[in-house]
Amino acid sequence: MTDHGHHIELDIKAVAEDGIFEGYASTYTVDQGRDVVVPGAFAKTLATRPASRIKMLRDHDHRQLIGQWIDAKEDATGLWVKGRLLLDIAAAKEAYSLLKAGALDGLSIGFRTLRDRWDSAKKVRFLEEVDLREISLTAFPMNESAAVSTVKDDEFAQRVVAAINRATAQITRA
Repeated sequence: MTDHGHHIELDIKAVAEDGIFEGYASTYTVDQGRDVVVPGAFAKTLATRPASRIKMLRDHDHRQLIGQWIDAKEDATGLWVKGRLLLDIAAAKEAYSLLKAGALDGLSIGFRTLRDRWDSAKKVRFLEEVDLREISLTAFPMNESAAVSTVKDDEFAQRVVAAINRATAQITRA
C-alpha cells in the first residue's frame, strides 16, 4: 500500500528552458493530513535508490511519467529535489507551461510507510522512515508550509514573493 497525502507547495526557484526545476518535495512540518515527516525519514531510500530511480509523475498517475529527478537530498528544511521535465512528452510540455505560468505549483510524495509513531496528545503521525517511490507534480498540495516562489528570474518579484512566503508561514504556524 502506498500513502499519498504528504503534499507540499512547490517552491520553484526557476523553470529553465530545458525543463529543469527545483524545490522541496517535503518539509518537516504538519500537513493537512496530520502527518509530519521526521528528519532522516528518507535516508535509507536516498542511500539505496538514486534520484533518477524515483519516478516523476503527474498527480500520482503511473501512466503520466513526465520527467526524471536529477538530485534529491535531505537538508534542514526537508527533501530538496531537482528534476527535468522531458519536453518531448506531451504531458511534460503541458506541465512545463503550467509551471511557467504559476498555475501548477505543488509537489506530492508517494511512499510506503516503514516506521511511524502516533502522538495522541498532538494528534499527529510522525513518519520516521518511508520508502519514497515517486514525487508528483500536483495542483492541490496538502503541505502548505513551503510557499510558492517565482518562476521568473526577476529579482524584485523574488523578493516580493519571499516576503509573502514568510507572512504565509507565520499565519500557517498560528
